[in-house]
Amino acid sequence: MAPKKITCLDCGQVNRVPEDKLTAAPKCGTCGAKLMSNKAVEIDFDTLQKAARNDDLPLVVDFWAPWCGPCRMMAPEFSKAAGELNGQARLVKLNTEDHPKAGAVYNIRGIPTMAAFANGREKARQSGAIPAPAIVDWVKAAV
Repeated sequence: MAPKKITCLDCGQVNRVPEDKLTAAPKCGTCGAKLMSNKAVEIDFDTLQKAARNDDLPLVVDFWAPWCGPCRMMAPEFSKAAGELNGQARLVKLNTEDHPKAGAVYNIRGIPTMAAFANGREKARQSGAIPAPAIVDWVKAAV
């Protein structure tokens, strides 16, 4: 089994993690931060670009904003889905109000919007708030 490249969401360092260790709480070799989380993690635009480009493990991004009611409704569901998908995909959130450039670069027309990235490319996109079981099913089908 070849190791998976995973970008640290804290320091941006690309790590190689054996596939059988993905659920064993791997840590970044540079800063010691957890590489996998059982909840959704907030990231910035630069980290998103690096992780989407480099990671072997699927990365699912929830593009959201704090003023968006459906986004706030979906947030706990997205975190539940992150727990269920731990080791299979990483679920992250990007605040489009704090990082408006992301909306333009990724052509986000409405929020909440989820985009799934794998092997350096966007694989699928889903707009609108959906419950955790639907998020899990969508991620498994998308990547």
